[in-house]
Formats: sequence, C-alpha cells, structure tokens
Amino acid sequence: MTTRRPTRSPAPGSTTPGSTAPPPGTVLVGIDGSPQSDRALDWAVLQARLEHRALTLVHAAHLGAAAETLWLGTPGTDLRGVADDLRQTGHALLVAAEARAARADPSLVVRSVLSTHDPRDALLELAGDAALTVVGSRGRGPVVSLLLGSVSVAVARLAAGPVVVVRGEERTRRPRCVLVDVDGTADSVAAVELAYRTAAQRHLPLTALNVVFDDVFRRTGVHLVREDDDRVADHRMLLSESVAGMHERYPEVRDELVVERGLRVDQLVGASRHASLLVVAARRRGRVDDLVHDSVVTRVVEHAHCSVAVVAAGPTA
Repeated sequence: MTTRRPTRSPAPGSTTPGSTAPPPGTVLVGIDGSPQSDRALDWAVLQARLEHRALTLVHAAHLGAAAETLWLGTPGTDLRGVADDLRQTGHALLVAAEARAARADPSLVVRSVLSTHDPRDALLELAGDAALTVVGSRGRGPVVSLLLGSVSVAVARLAAGPVVVVRGEERTRRPRCVLVDVDGTADSVAAVELAYRTAAQRHLPLTALNVVFDDVFRRTGVHLVREDDDRVADHRMLLSESVAGMHERYPEVRDELVVERGLRVDQLVGASRHASLLVVAARRRGRVDDLVHDSVVTRVVEHAHCSVAVVAAGPTA
C-alpha cells in the first residue's frame, strides 16, 4: 500500500491524506469518483457523525487492469507513467471527496488512504479494524454485477466487519424502515443489534422478517404452508425470541415482527421496496449450509431495492 504520511495529528475537521493506518473504529468508505461512490460517501459521513467516529476515505489506484488493457492494445506504453497518472488521479479524487465530506460536516476528522492494491484487497485489508465499511453499488443484474459490482459483492461477503452497500433507489423516495433478516440462529444476533441501533440513530421504524420455506408458492402462487401451520407459529415464536431485549435497549424504535412464507431471497428483495436499509448476516464458511447462505447474501446485495448492510457472523466450526 502506497501512502503519504501526515506531518501532524489531525484536528477536528482537518484531513490527513494518505495516513499510514486508519484509527481503529473508523467509518471506512471506498472512493472511485462515480455517482455511486458519492452516495456511499454521503451515507458514511452521516453515519460517522451519528456515531461520533472518524471517517477514512480509501481509493485504489490499481495498475493491474489498466496495464493488461494497455499491453493488449498499445505495446510499448510507459507503465510507470500510467501508474503515476493513476496515483495523481486518485489523489485528486480523494481531495474532492474530502471537500465533499467537509461541506457536509466540518467537525468530522477525515483521513485518506491512497492504495496501489486491487480495490477489493485494499478495502478488505482495512475493514478488519473499521467499525463499518461503506461502498457504492454498481447496479442490478448478472452482467453488470460481474463486470462492475464485484468490488461491493466481494467486500460484503468477505470483510471481517459490517459492510453497507449503498444503492441509489432510496434517494428517489421517502425512506420507510430498517428491515432485518432474522433466521433465529446465533449468526443473526449481530445483524439484529446493528439494525435496531441504526433505526434508533436514524429515527426510523424497524421490520424484523422471518421466512418459512415454501418453494411451491414461488412456482404456483399457492401456499403449501398454510397460515395456521404449526411451522408458522414456531417461526413467530422464534422471531420474538430473537429480538428479545431490543425493546429495553432501544425503546424509541417502533418495530414490527413479520413472518412470511416463500423463498427467503424473494421475500427479502420484495420487502426491501419499503425499506431504507436491509440488514442481513454473512456467515464465515465452515458448514455446507453456509454456501447456500452465501448465495442468499450475494443475491440480496445485487437485487435489493435499498441499501444493504451485511454483518459478519463469527467463524463456524
């Protein structure tokens, strides 16, 4: 990682581009100059302010993809000069992002890191010590996701700490709630906590959603699992137990507990139309069912109609 060391400690509202290591507990945000990146920055600035944390901006001036393109199309190109241009462009992007953050909240402590790594590696390297990592989404659909959104998907799936993938849809309508996926396992405990905390910070209601598996409904529109099925009652009890204690910790949050029947991804994506943020847990691989859950997280990140927070669960045996 290439950095420029600060000459003094930052005062509130100042910036230190290229600080060697962000402070523990920072809000980390990826910067690439795109409109999606600007939305992610705005989200991160507000969250840093709400949690009284420092903000760290990260840009990756990665030569790899550019070098491959130039090698195929323009033999003999001076790659050192290209690398210098990438770093200068990255520095300019960080300066512009610093200015945007300062306009939104002059009291924030802002640091910047200019990396020469792949963007995924750069963010994952720093995410472990961050309170939260924020990245922009590049849109919906398998081709767009594969070519442009791989950074957000990779960081969301692999980061050690919570990651928010900021989407643009919510800017066109009034945010309605924080939606959290609750499966009743220990893996979702941290996701539930983050969801309630965010709802309290942003003065939003919360919907806790549990889904009873019903594949027939997706294919036929007819529920195989009836509303009075014992499994539905069991899931309602499980959902209530999963959020027990949240009312005492966050009494200001108005919540609704919902049990739906169908496929989990379908229900989460559908419910996200009415949400400002969807919170899901990401499991660390170690069990066969983790592979299925990993697919759920990826599809939710790609297709949700609102921003998505992915909260890492602990390692599995």
